[in-house]
Amino acid sequence: MNRRVLNVPGHGNSGATHWQSIWEVTKPGHWRRMKVDDWQHAVCDEWVRAIHREIEALGPDTIIVAHSLGCLALAHWAAQHAVAIRGALLVAVPDPSAPAFPRAFCTGFSPVPLTRLPFRSIVVASNDDVYATIDYARYHANKWGSAFVDAGARGHLNADSQLDDWAQGYGLLQHFDAAQFIGDIAPGGTAF
Repeated sequence: MNRRVLNVPGHGNSGATHWQSIWEVTKPGHWRRMKVDDWQHAVCDEWVRAIHREIEALGPDTIIVAHSLGCLALAHWAAQHAVAIRGALLVAVPDPSAPAFPRAFCTGFSPVPLTRLPFRSIVVASNDDVYATIDYARYHANKWGSAFVDAGARGHLNADSQLDDWAQGYGLLQHFDAAQFIGDIAPGGTAF
């Protein structure tokens, strides 16, 4: 894949052993990570502005790879700007009402927009994620017009999940490079 890719990590950023960071240094293409001033105290409006700045610089033929809180920021950005990018891979969409959600450090992300995304997208969720139920992720995938993939019992699909370079996730990213996007990657949700 030789595309421009914008990584939009979640709260706290993605460390060196997170699959997003591994992809940045090992996979082909032009990779860029969203820049924010404070990864520990996330403000939705700031994250939306950061995504918009990056897309203006990279252009609309960009794929966004969002993880966790980054997925919510992406949904807010899409609702405000309606830019038709190449596509988005949204991994581990969190529920702001979940007990584990870091409310004290993340402001303005709720309510989560339910408007259809103006670009192709895939939502990937684990069925044992403490930040959201699989039904929550599936519901949002449906509202956003996204294909849905059930990754099985993998936790929050982060570094703690020990996914290494997460070949299955990278395989999903390849769908955005195809001339014809496969809209129903996982009808009804399919585990890896």
